[in-house]
Amino acid sequence: MKYQIAVLSVIMIMQTTNVVGDTSQAHQEQLNKRIAQSFYQDLWFSNNTENYAKYVDSSYVVHDIGDRKGIREASIEQKKIADFFWDNGKLNCELDFQIAEGNLVATRWIAGYEPETLTAKLLIGSNPIPIINVFRIEKGKIVEIWNHRHDIDTNQTDMFLIKGILIGILIAMIPTFLAFRLKRKLNGVRNMTGA
Repeated sequence: MKYQIAVLSVIMIMQTTNVVGDTSQAHQEQLNKRIAQSFYQDLWFSNNTENYAKYVDSSYVVHDIGDRKGIREASIEQKKIADFFWDNGKLNCELDFQIAEGNLVATRWIAGYEPETLTAKLLIGSNPIPIINVFRIEKGKIVEIWNHRHDIDTNQTDMFLIKGILIGILIAMIPTFLAFRLKRKLNGVRNMTGA
């Protein structure tokens, strides 16, 4: 009987420890979600970009589309990016959902935008952009960002199309130029030979 009570006591202590541990992790995950929500609220949902340092470590690693993969940059870059959007239009964003696991927070949100400058109209456009960010948070600050935007809905796609067309025209112009040059030489040779 004493043996059974001792075993039950150990099992109960182990279960209580697991529950406390899970509660502590769940609490930290909720705190991390709040950090991410506040980041979005200040930088993207309202124009309080000067608060960037509250949420982002002095430097962080970014994994983005294009050339920005695994690059360490200063936290001020987050302010600069948000300021570019706010300086050229109005953001109307909404949070779709968040998932937290350990020190990672994944957020899906929609970035709505009303461009007010020619630059914003050409580069960004006004289509809502679905975005998924994953933040790694350490000691209450964002230290790593994975950024996945659905840029196919933006004017970025048009920019790639225009760039492709211009490159194609340039490539087509080279043989055309050479053909006109050879035609002149042939006409010059014909005129000299009297043919």
